[in-house]
Amino acid sequence: MPSTGVSRPAARREALHVTAAALVDGAGRVLISRRADGVHQGGLWEFPGGKVERQETPLESLRRELAEELGIGLQAARPLIQVHHDYGDRAVWLDVWRVASWSGEPRGQEGQAVRWAQPKSLDARLFPRADVPVIAALKLPSVYLITPEPGSDPEGFLKTLAGCVRGGIRLIQLRAKSLEARRYRALARQALALCEDHGATLLLNAEPDLASDLGAPGVHLTGERLLRLRGRPFGADYWVAASCHNAGELAHACRIGVDFAVLSPVRFTLSHPASRPLGWDRFRALVCAATVPVYALGGMGTGDLGTAWEHGGQGVACTSALWRRISPPTDSVY
Repeated sequence: MPSTGVSRPAARREALHVTAAALVDGAGRVLISRRADGVHQGGLWEFPGGKVERQETPLESLRRELAEELGIGLQAARPLIQVHHDYGDRAVWLDVWRVASWSGEPRGQEGQAVRWAQPKSLDARLFPRADVPVIAALKLPSVYLITPEPGSDPEGFLKTLAGCVRGGIRLIQLRAKSLEARRYRALARQALALCEDHGATLLLNAEPDLASDLGAPGVHLTGERLLRLRGRPFGADYWVAASCHNAGELAHACRIGVDFAVLSPVRFTLSHPASRPLGWDRFRALVCAATVPVYALGGMGTGDLGTAWEHGGQGVACTSALWRRISPPTDSVY
């Protein structure tokens, strides 16, 4: 997956506030438009939108821009991600919304080319740098399952994992710190095959070298492993995620170019009773300073998705709320 190491605006430079729309149709495709050749970042593809005018709210700006650029009426949208980026000659604050409902047929009203594309097919090199985290956010689901420790029943563990992926979970972290190396390898191989068969992505909470050796699609870095690294451990064809608990860890994750982060604990949890919860306001502040999609972890369930989105999160990461799910989720963006 593409690295999302996007710079923040320079402290003295006022950022241009821009809203952008990720229109997603029933087939999961997103609408992109091509910037005119003679403008800033001209010739590149982007997500339609424009400058937030004075006295406008971001949603009012988005509604106006969609009418002017695409000739459609906004009906339903939710926050997707905010990105701060300094191009050198200008800084932008990109306020991106996921739009799932609109009226009319999107057409380039200003002569710009528009087309539909699957998020996984988007090439970050053909977009402005500020759009790179947006592409990552579109490729990621809203829910990230973190497995519990497998205990002494690997067969039962794999059976429950199969139920989760059959139920629609598409992004999973294999967390099995209690297993010694040989047993971890054996379980990881089985879990990887199971997830691949069902179209789910399994990241290993392990050393990057082990994840590579086992042919995993990516790795999830603990806070300790994250801080030991001075660069991204894999190329763009792999997912790299990280666990973060404070501003320093999240900034380091962004600096080395992870694809997404998990920030915790947002709420008090029995599993970490000594950890002070961040709360949603602090979560929002930390996410606002980040340049990658961030999941909320700690006391989360799927009922918290709306709150996570409202506070700038990609979605929620959880264990107990998802682990024994056997019925398909009702939200197609899982």
